[in-house]
Amino acid sequence: MGELTWGTFFLGFLNFKTEKYVIAENRKLGISFRVFQICVLLYVIGWVLVYKKGYQSREETVQSSVITKLKGVVMTNNTESGLYLWGAEDYAIPPTGEQVFFIVTNYLETPNQRLGFCAESPKVPDGKCENNEDCAEGEVVIAGNGVKTGLCLNSTGTCEIHGWCPVETGRKPSEALLSKAENFTIYIKNFVRFPKFKFSKSNVLDTGNDSYLKRCSYDNVLQPYCPIFRLGDLVSRTGHDFQDMAVVGGSVGILIEWNCDLDKDYSQCNPEYSFTRLDINLNSTVTSGYNFRYARYYKDEAGESFRTLYKVYGILPSSFIGGFGFIYIILITGKFACDMIFIYMLSTSSYFRDRKFEILKKERIKKHKESAKTVVNRDTRKHRTHAGEQHELTTLSTKNEEKLEPTTQDAEKQDLKTGEKKEVHILSPRTVGQRYNTHPPRPRH
Repeated sequence: MGELTWGTFFLGFLNFKTEKYVIAENRKLGISFRVFQICVLLYVIGWVLVYKKGYQSREETVQSSVITKLKGVVMTNNTESGLYLWGAEDYAIPPTGEQVFFIVTNYLETPNQRLGFCAESPKVPDGKCENNEDCAEGEVVIAGNGVKTGLCLNSTGTCEIHGWCPVETGRKPSEALLSKAENFTIYIKNFVRFPKFKFSKSNVLDTGNDSYLKRCSYDNVLQPYCPIFRLGDLVSRTGHDFQDMAVVGGSVGILIEWNCDLDKDYSQCNPEYSFTRLDINLNSTVTSGYNFRYARYYKDEAGESFRTLYKVYGILPSSFIGGFGFIYIILITGKFACDMIFIYMLSTSSYFRDRKFEILKKERIKKHKESAKTVVNRDTRKHRTHAGEQHELTTLSTKNEEKLEPTTQDAEKQDLKTGEKKEVHILSPRTVGQRYNTHPPRPRH
C-alpha cells in the first residue's frame, strides 16, 4: 500500500495542470470585458513598454573612476618675475590628476613678501581709518592681510598691520598671461562598471597601435572615441571664447554618458561627451570667473623666510559620469509556454483545446432556466399541499375539542339525576388531540 501511494504521488507530480475556461455568449458582458482589456493593453504598451521601457532590465548605478593628465608648456614674461616657463607641474592643481582639477591661465604676482609692519590695502573696508581709535591694537582686519597695531597711517588712510608685507595691490587683470594655454591637452581616462550585469569598460579605444594616444585628439565626428581633449576646443564647445574666459577664469562641466545596450557587441558600448559652462550667471557678471591664492616660500642667505604670493585665475574642468546599461528581457513564463504547446502544438491539441474551452450556448442557458423553473414550481406545489393538510388537521382537532369537553354545570345536572357523585375531568386541547387524532401529521418536506 505504501509503495502504491508513493508511486501515485510521484506520477501525479509529473502531470501538467492547466485551467479550464468557460466562454459565455453574453454581448454586454463581452463588450465590457473587451473595453477593459483594451484599456489595460494601451497602458501596458504605451506607458510600461514604450515610455518606461519595461521590456528592459536596466542598471542605473554606474560605478566609475576618473584619472586626468595634462601636457603642454608656456612661457611668460612680466615685470615682477621676468621670464618663466610654466609646465604641467606648475599650472595643474593638483598635479596628480583627479576628477576635479584646476588649470592656471592668468595670475597676479606679489614677490618678496616678508613678515613685518606695513599699511593695509585701501581696498579692504575694515582697514580704513581716520584716527588711531579706528585701529584697535591686536584686532584682525576682516577680509584683510594682517593684525592691527593701533596706528592709523595718514599717508594711506589705512591702519598699520603686522603681516606679510608689502600687501597685494588688488588690481584686476586685463589680459591672460597664459593665453597659449589653449593648446594644452587633457587626457581623461574613465573607467565604468555596471555591477548588475558585471560589465566593465574604459573610454580609451582598444587598439593595438601604441602611438594612437600620442597623436589623436577628440573630435565628435572624426575621432569620437579619443580621450584626449585640446583645452581651447573644450571651452569652445561650451559656446564661449577661450581667451575671454582665460582672463578671469571659469568653470566647465564635462559630462560623460554611458548609455549602453548590452545585448549588442562589447565594442558598441561607447561614451558620449557634452560640455557646458557652469559659472555663468545671466543676471550678474560679478559671480563669473574662478580664482584663488597660494604662495611659494623661500629662505635668504641669512635664513630669513620670504615668499611670493600668487593670485591665480584659471579654468576648472569638472567631470561628471552618468548613464545606464540595459538588456532586453522576454516576459514569457513556463506556464504560458506549456499552455501554448498543450493546445496548439501536440498531435491531440484539437481534443485538448475543446476540453479547455467550454462555450455556453444560448439554447443551453434557456434549457437551464426552464429546468430551474420546473424545480421551483414542483417545490411550490409540494409546499402548498403540505400546508393544506396541516390546515385540515388543525380544524378537526378544534371540532373534537368543542364536542367532547363538558362544562361544570352539565356535570352537576347529571349527578342530580342519578343521585351519584362523579368526578369531572376537564380535558385540555392537547389531551383531546392525543386521544382522538389517530392519524399523526405528515412530516414537512
